[in-house]
Amino acid sequence: MVTTAPDASFARRLFEESGLASSHEPVDAALVRTLVAKHYHVSGNLERLATEKDDTFRLRTGSGDYLVKVSPPDEPESVVALQTAVMRFLEDTARELPVQRVKLTVDGDDNVVLATRDGRTRVLRVLGFVDGEVLARTNAEPDQFARAGEMLGRVDLALAAFTHPADRRALVWDIRHFPRLAGLAEHTPDPGHARLAGEVFRLFDAAVVPHLDHLETQVIHGDFSPHNVVVDPDREDFVVGVIDFGDTVRSAVVFDPAVPMANLLGRTPHDPWLEARAFAAGYTRVRPLGDRELPVLPVAALARLTLRALITDWRAQRAPDRRAYALSHAKDDWTNLERALAARPE
Repeated sequence: MVTTAPDASFARRLFEESGLASSHEPVDAALVRTLVAKHYHVSGNLERLATEKDDTFRLRTGSGDYLVKVSPPDEPESVVALQTAVMRFLEDTARELPVQRVKLTVDGDDNVVLATRDGRTRVLRVLGFVDGEVLARTNAEPDQFARAGEMLGRVDLALAAFTHPADRRALVWDIRHFPRLAGLAEHTPDPGHARLAGEVFRLFDAAVVPHLDHLETQVIHGDFSPHNVVVDPDREDFVVGVIDFGDTVRSAVVFDPAVPMANLLGRTPHDPWLEARAFAAGYTRVRPLGDRELPVLPVAALARLTLRALITDWRAQRAPDRRAYALSHAKDDWTNLERALAARPE
């Protein structure tokens, strides 16, 4: 049970439909190797990677590397189809963008469906592996964060015309649901953290909720975090890969830059908003935000950081097999949130 608050059933549904409600048995690597060889005619060394919910592998072959992803059994096939369709759309309409590519099976399909022992289904896909360093592991300068912002702006411009039957999926990471997840604070063991979360919920209610129905919406990437942006510091354009469309959804456009900004808050203690400001400046140069959206952006970034901290606490208790991954991505969230709140732009 997520919480005893009135929105408990809604929160539970969000977690379930986001594939985060429970742990699942990891898929057998030997089975993955067999399926990839049979349906894609590729083989090599298969290395399991830590991820939030999928079973993910790096496949090293003699002629190039691939990323093999197997969806969790509680993620609907329609949602996986949405993720694939987004990448296909960008490949067809904005080929200049360095978006991860989907490899077809030898029969021309986007994926392979496999059944679990309890009768559910999982979807296996093979994607191109984007080589390089992720932004999270670099010491980027403000102008490079701005370059990353420009890239997300270009992605959002390209996605403006995209539609899909599953794009209105229920997703716990979608910031528009933030006010209905206040009950998660009950599961945060530190009273100081719960207090910080409460302050952000109050800010969101005052600054964002009155405008939610009037914000411009479209399909967005949904998780353009520093862990999903591959970069080359020696290249002028800096960003060489955009990966992981697992949280793509139709939502307010302003929430898309809020995600990476949340990841950048508080990392420079002397100026907690320095990197987030640089990212936002780059984004708005390419994809301007309206007068109604700009004041929403910093509060949305605070909300997303709070949401990640709360979900990490909740997941660490209920999905021990993903605990290390979750905590590695969110280990400084509460410290960074406190710093950012203290220096919040008015």
